Amino acid sequence: MKHEEFFRKHPVFTSEEFDSHLSIMGKSGPRTRESLLDYHRKTGHIILIRRGLHAVIPPGADPDSYPVDPFLVAAKLTKDAVLSYHTALVIHGRAYSVREHLTYSAFRPVSPVTFRSRVFRGVKFSQALCRVGKENSGVVTVDRSGLEVPVTCLERTLVDVLDRPNLSGSWEEIWRSLESVEFFDLDKVVEYALLLGNATTVAKVGFFLEQHRDSLMVEESHLKQLRDFRSRQPHYLDRSKRESGRLVPEWNLVVPREVFDRSWGEVL
Repeated sequence: MKHEEFFRKHPVFTSEEFDSHLSIMGKSGPRTRESLLDYHRKTGHIILIRRGLHAVIPPGADPDSYPVDPFLVAAKLTKDAVLSYHTALVIHGRAYSVREHLTYSAFRPVSPVTFRSRVFRGVKFSQALCRVGKENSGVVTVDRSGLEVPVTCLERTLVDVLDRPNLSGSWEEIWRSLESVEFFDLDKVVEYALLLGNATTVAKVGFFLEQHRDSLMVEESHLKQLRDFRSRQPHYLDRSKRESGRLVPEWNLVVPREVFDRSWGEVL
C-alpha cells in the first residue's frame, strides 16, 4: 500500500495531516483526498470518528470493535488540544477512578463528540492565561503509540482540578487522585496558581497544600505567597454548589466537612 507507512505512524489522523502526506507524494486537492479516504473506509482500513478525523484499523481487524486510543482522539479534536483536568490525571496514572468523559483544553473547542460510549468535551483556555500568552504553561507531552500528546503536568493539573472541580468528578475523586501523587514541584504549583489570578482558586490550593503539609513537604514560604493573595471574604470551596461546611479562616473558605475531615464514605 502506498499509504501504509503514513497509516502506521498515524493511528489517529486528521484530514489536514493526510493532505500533507499527499503533498509530499506529489498529490494534492480535496477531491484526491476524499477519493482515497472513501476507498480506505470502504475497505475497512480506516473509520470515521467525526468529520475530518479518522482512525486506522489494522488488516484483518474488525472495524466495529478494534480499540481506538481515546486519548489520541481527544488530542486530535483541535490543533491546539491539551489533555487536561481529570483526563490529565488518568494519563499520569493518578486518577482514583476512570470516567467515560474525556476533557481537553483549546482556544476554540469543538462541540462535544461521542465516540464508542465516550464523550469528548473541550473547554476554553483560561482567559487569564490567554491574556499573557501562557496557555501552554505547564504543558508536557507523553507518548501514545508513537505520537506526542500534549497534557498538563501534575502541578498545573492540581491547580486546574481545584479551579474547576466540575470537570473532575466529586471531591472524593479529586482528593484521592491528588493524594496519590507523592511529589509536586511546589514552586511550579504556586507560580501557576498565582498566574490564574483567581483568589478563590489560590485559597483552595493553599488549603490543600496546608492539609498535606507534611506529606508534600510544604514550606511556609509557599503558603505565605498563596495566603497573601486569598480573598478577604469567605468563599465556598465549590461556588456553584455552595455546600454548607466548616469555615477555614486562614483561607476564607467554607469547606464541606467530608473534605475537611477526609471522611469519604465512613460508616458512623
